[in-house]
Amino acid sequence: MANKLVRFDWAIKKLLRHKANFTILGGFLTELLRFEVSIVDVLESEGNQEGSDDKYNKVDILIKSMEGELMLVEVQNESQVDYFQRMIYGVSKLITEHIKEGEPYSQIKKVYSINIVYFGLGQGTDYVYEYDGKFIGIHNGDILQPTLTQKNEFKVGQVKDIFPKYYVLKVNNFEDVAKDTLDEWVYFLKNSEVKETFKAKGLQEASEKLKEDTLTEEEKIAYKRFQENRRIERSEIETALKEGEEKGIGKERKSNLC
Repeated sequence: MANKLVRFDWAIKKLLRHKANFTILGGFLTELLRFEVSIVDVLESEGNQEGSDDKYNKVDILIKSMEGELMLVEVQNESQVDYFQRMIYGVSKLITEHIKEGEPYSQIKKVYSINIVYFGLGQGTDYVYEYDGKFIGIHNGDILQPTLTQKNEFKVGQVKDIFPKYYVLKVNNFEDVAKDTLDEWVYFLKNSEVKETFKAKGLQEASEKLKEDTLTEEEKIAYKRFQENRRIERSEIETALKEGEEKGIGKERKSNLC
């Protein structure tokens, strides 16, 4: 029988920063990025900081892998028209913050930007998108490749391996049929549930450590408050949309009378 678990965005804020739970995030990143990810630390970021309220429209967690790579996982609940630009800003800020003054550019860390969104970002029917940047020749159509020295120095196979990598998971596009282990993770992100048949890395740990009934009394109160705030936020947005539609209809009727 499937277990109902706490939402992933709340878990990021309250539970997944603990070292004992690194295997959960590590499993998710391993399934998404398609290589083994071992987390050595969770670094300070805007979403890591405790605030006085419990608004979770946007939360993030910054991860450092064993190889020194930086992985920024963000969860956004409500629509934001300039979200793509914010993705660029977040990565740029990370790069500048994690290179010391006077250090050579070779010390710039590889950055992965993983964006889990619960709204219709852009136009597309898939539920997992990967940004695959390449330098393509305008005249010859060839792909710019690193030199042998660059390959050896930076441990890369292609130029794009040096640049930031972006992922977008449009969770609401997922139709709840898990065909592989990454799908199992998307199912969990959408439904806060792990089926007994799921085999994806990290999900077994999630099914055990993210159960509501294993929370402390303080955590249960915080999670209940979070759920109530989410309902209020959704209600406020729906009300604003309806009021906007009514005003638009009123203006249209008035213009038709003129």
